[in-house]
Amino acid sequence: MDRAPGLSVRFKLTLSYAGFLMLAGALLLAAVWMFLLRYVPERAKLINAEDNPTSGVFPVRSSLLDVFAPRAAAVLAFLLVFGLVGGWILAGRMLAPLTRITGATRTAANGSLSHRIRLPGRKDEFRELADAFDGMLERLEAHIAEQQRFAANASHELRTPLAVSKALLDVARTDPAHDAGEVIDRLHAVNTRAIDLTEALLLLSRADQRSFTREHVDLSLLAEEATETLLPLAEKRGVTVETSGDITPTIGSPALLLQLTTNLVHNAIVHNLPEQGTVWVNTSVHPRAVVLTVENTGEKLTTQLVSTLTEPFQRGTARIHTDHAGVGLGLAIVKTITQAHDGTLTLTPRSAGGIRITVELPAISPHTDR
Repeated sequence: MDRAPGLSVRFKLTLSYAGFLMLAGALLLAAVWMFLLRYVPERAKLINAEDNPTSGVFPVRSSLLDVFAPRAAAVLAFLLVFGLVGGWILAGRMLAPLTRITGATRTAANGSLSHRIRLPGRKDEFRELADAFDGMLERLEAHIAEQQRFAANASHELRTPLAVSKALLDVARTDPAHDAGEVIDRLHAVNTRAIDLTEALLLLSRADQRSFTREHVDLSLLAEEATETLLPLAEKRGVTVETSGDITPTIGSPALLLQLTTNLVHNAIVHNLPEQGTVWVNTSVHPRAVVLTVENTGEKLTTQLVSTLTEPFQRGTARIHTDHAGVGLGLAIVKTITQAHDGTLTLTPRSAGGIRITVELPAISPHTDR
């Protein structure tokens, strides 16, 4: 924003200090003068104590004013100079932290987010501002780095099906004798994967921007719907799905929360034991939160591996080798939807193998008017 030039804050503070000092000095001199007017008589009589005393009368106040006025003016002039010089020095010392904060802001505006103010000293308003600014820079730097990784990974993931499609088309064009049906089937599979990836990216962006209407939602009904939808997949893979829980009212997007629940149940079914696996879906109500827990059997996972599963395009050790490898955005979408609903997502490896995923969302009263 373009602004007209104006006085600096330091100069304004200097004028304020000097003006206040002048006002205090003037009030003090006025008080002294009022004291003199009250206790000094207007005229005084001189008595010459000799053999024959004589007396004389002269004006005391007028003489006192002649003496007091120039000295009072000199004091005010001294206070003015002292206030300007002292105020300039004090204002500079007080505004020194603000100068550092301004410099850091300009550095960040030029694209350098690694710079930190780290203002020393005891806690005060300037230190709190500097610490808050450092924290904002740290979060912004981490967010931008995450976005850059996401863009690079997304570009790589989108490039793969396009490259495969190009290769298949080149084969079909250079080898007319090649089975056209096989090429069409493979192109269909690659195109489907590209569409799924694009839709997942759009869903992730929509949830991240929180551009959705919030409604009253029962998380337990969404869990039942997701389980019923994925039941054929579970039967095909020999996985038993067990559901239980209470009514869990919350506020959010029914479509996004259904996607969240579906992703969790789908992951639990696909990334399970080769046979006779189990998935447990449970909903519960806490004093201030509703909780969705999806737990499954499977191979043993380390805490370090589990902590990376919510990153975009991160897959577990067996995910790439399955016929339902997905696009690597399932848990990333779950994380984003959870954060968009002011909730928390917790991933915990089970000691017997598999993983336990817990989603906590803010609770509402089931009797709240719609």
